[in-house]
Amino acid sequence: MIKSFHVKIAFAHLVTIILWASAFPGIRAALTAYSPEHISLLRLLVGSLMLILAAFIKRIRLPEIKDIPIILLLGFLGFSVYQTALNYGEQTVSAGIASLLVSTTPIFAALLALLFFREKFGLWGWIGSFISFCGVAFIAFGDSAGSFSFNAGIILILIASLSESIYFVFQNAYLKKYGFFAFTIYTIWAGTLFMLIFMPGLGEAIMNAPMDATLAVVYLGIFPTVIPYFTLAYVTSKTGASEATSSLYLTPVFAFLIAWVWLNEIPHFLAIAGGMITLSGVFMSNIKREDELQVSQTPLKNL
Repeated sequence: MIKSFHVKIAFAHLVTIILWASAFPGIRAALTAYSPEHISLLRLLVGSLMLILAAFIKRIRLPEIKDIPIILLLGFLGFSVYQTALNYGEQTVSAGIASLLVSTTPIFAALLALLFFREKFGLWGWIGSFISFCGVAFIAFGDSAGSFSFNAGIILILIASLSESIYFVFQNAYLKKYGFFAFTIYTIWAGTLFMLIFMPGLGEAIMNAPMDATLAVVYLGIFPTVIPYFTLAYVTSKTGASEATSSLYLTPVFAFLIAWVWLNEIPHFLAIAGGMITLSGVFMSNIKREDELQVSQTPLKNL
């Protein structure tokens, strides 16, 4: 039972990391023909249409009226703000560097979980996070362009990271109430609703865009927009927000590799070294999880 639990959690982490990593080069590819707000809108429309079918098949229930305001708020922060701010940021920041900046989400999430819910992260968790953040900084200075300047794009991506961490931390109570599948659908629909203000001009943009750029947005809507949120919501419901988001430090490693293949963004040696440091930090931040799971399972063995 314990091994089955570990396998499911590990697989959910892997799917989340790889698909989310692919979003960063996907956005860069889409920006060649679409505006940042139209990318967000079209991406969310594609995802929402898919989820209508999924909701019908699963027969999910409607949310309670009293929960609609928080669903709208979290959908706005987790999807509308996050995606639009990230898209604007990637106009001046490479896909790899953008993924590094978004990897600050676990740090924001851990602080928010500590401040608002007194969620424990543990000494190893904080040490591992610090090491991983050092790895992130190392990769940043190893950008293929050989520079890392603090510009408006970086600020926008950090805003995206903060808004995403708020979404992750404050969704937990609603995940328990509605389940990760239903609640994720609610918030994606909510985020899409806010983005409809950018509908004017979308049809013309689609007509004028080359097929590869449009396919990039469709890919973003089907894969990074929908599936990782389900898998991460699942992990959050099982382990807590700070634990669930700690693995997102691995996203930049995969983002650099995917951007290398897709966009020919070749990482510098320093970026590879930083990736190894990041991996070491993630390993350390998860050491305590094994001990805690063993302790929590002891009474069950006695029964």
